[in-house]
Amino acid sequence: MLLSPTLRFSKLTAPIIITKLPLGLFFAKPPLTRRPHMSYSANASPSDQATVGEPPSQSRTYSGSGSGGGSSDDVLVQYVVLRRDLIDTWPLGSVVTQGCHASVAAVWTHRDHPDTLGYCSDSNLDHMHKVTLEVKGETQLKNLAEKLEAASIQHKLWIELPENIPTCLATRPYPKSQVASFFKKLKLCK
Repeated sequence: MLLSPTLRFSKLTAPIIITKLPLGLFFAKPPLTRRPHMSYSANASPSDQATVGEPPSQSRTYSGSGSGGGSSDDVLVQYVVLRRDLIDTWPLGSVVTQGCHASVAAVWTHRDHPDTLGYCSDSNLDHMHKVTLEVKGETQLKNLAEKLEAASIQHKLWIELPENIPTCLATRPYPKSQVASFFKKLKLCK
């Protein structure tokens, strides 16, 4: 399906990109702006240096603001934890869907957080890091959720309704050094 040409309109310094979609629909995309809470690599080449309204290409590394001690070049990662007992008893597609629900819900809930903005930035979309792990069952999943809650690690425990079954959880994107220790004893989901 071919899209018609993209139009650029600018008002002062904030251009808006409008793309005409089939059936006469339009999609308006607001410009990306540099955010003061993000820090970018000093080693970027001149072609990588951002101009006003364009994100730098090095935004996938986190270097510093907010709580915790993320080191420079500390990759942003989202952890997704599934239940092994469901993987063994439910159709695979259903379990994958549960993980997708939790992941999207965690990102959407924390969409304004600097780490989530960096994780979802245009320059990071092709470089996202997600780690999918497993726990044995519901008890272990609830225990992990409580442990994360006690440590103020923001996450989404996905409850399948109307059955009220906790199926998985996902963190919001974090610098790996801040959250990896909570997941080091869990197995990769296979």
